[in-house]
Amino acid sequence: MLDIAEELNRWVEQGREFAVATVVAVGGSAPRQPGAALAVDSDGTAIGSVSGGCVEGAVYELCRQALDDGETVVERFGYSDDDAFAVGLTCGGVIDILVTPVRADSPARPVYAAALAAAARGEAAAVARVTEGPAELMGRVLLVRADGGAGAEGVAHGDGPPHEVAPDTAVGYEGGLGGHPELDRTVAGEARALLDAGRTGTVGIGADGSRCGQPLTVLVESSVPPPRMIVFGAIDFAAALVRVGKFLGYRVTVCDARAVFATPLRFPDADEIVVEWPHEYLERTEVDGRTVLCVLTHDAKFDVPLLRCALRLPVAYVGAMGSRRTHQDRNRRLREVGVTELELARLRSPIGLDLGARTPEETALSIGAEIVANRRGGSGVSLTGAHTPIHHEGTRRVGGRIGSVA
Repeated sequence: MLDIAEELNRWVEQGREFAVATVVAVGGSAPRQPGAALAVDSDGTAIGSVSGGCVEGAVYELCRQALDDGETVVERFGYSDDDAFAVGLTCGGVIDILVTPVRADSPARPVYAAALAAAARGEAAAVARVTEGPAELMGRVLLVRADGGAGAEGVAHGDGPPHEVAPDTAVGYEGGLGGHPELDRTVAGEARALLDAGRTGTVGIGADGSRCGQPLTVLVESSVPPPRMIVFGAIDFAAALVRVGKFLGYRVTVCDARAVFATPLRFPDADEIVVEWPHEYLERTEVDGRTVLCVLTHDAKFDVPLLRCALRLPVAYVGAMGSRRTHQDRNRRLREVGVTELELARLRSPIGLDLGARTPEETALSIGAEIVANRRGGSGVSLTGAHTPIHHEGTRRVGGRIGSVA
């Protein structure tokens, strides 16, 4: 749902009623991952997607029905061997869809509104909803913000007084799933853990908030600010890479020590342009486990101090442009300044996948493809004739949870 937060937030601001269908579980070769959503308003306008087209029509009708009757439902769609022309995923996958009406009279509408507004502003927030459990818990929502949100207590809209949370272990939340007070407290803690990891996934817990008792399945959707791509070297290849980075959803920074080249005129698509020595900027700027660093400076006086810093940071990807001869010479220089073999093994150089690229645009495409393959666990080989899966699992275990890459 949070993947279409900007559009849904506009609907909320306009007072529209709508129903939102969210992928909550997948199996096999499903085209979309948990969290993908399609929404339909009372006028029949639709936004988003849950299957890339396979079951959109059926899900659209489920949303219209939910708006009429106010009921939250979970529906499974999959390929039918008996009737290949029936509604289903002919690619062989299975998806479970949670359909929730957000009408003007919905007690949970204020929480949905707060969650969508936060995500639309680019703030980190997580939304938790029950996908398997008692009917009376379906349709409720719990919101956790990165900054603690409601503070030391959560407000269960429409469910009576707020649930108290111990100040020393508090995870502030808004809304609530109903039922046992410990359920909200436990789910809020699980949601915060997934939010901190920037992941969307499901949590299995007991209805009383414990790890036993009647089981519930809760989907936690995390919305986090866009990951960063920092491109070092204000060259023509960098201009093309900036466009690819923006297309892939990154917040892109261009950094170069040469003010004459690092200009908004040359990089109109960049979110930020920094005129500074690359290694000095990297030492002071904020990066995280989703950040990708692309070193296109192609000059030892920039490359060596920059890569020595980059290869010691907890980032997702470090790539450097250059020929194989340049790569060998650069590795020698890096070893001389103390870079270890383990650190060198993190370096993607020559940067990009082997596409036979020549132009800046083709080269940028090869770099973007390598970044995606690194992020999703792809091999980079042609799918034609290969026996590798089309859609990689894309999930990692986080504590006792399964979280998908956000």
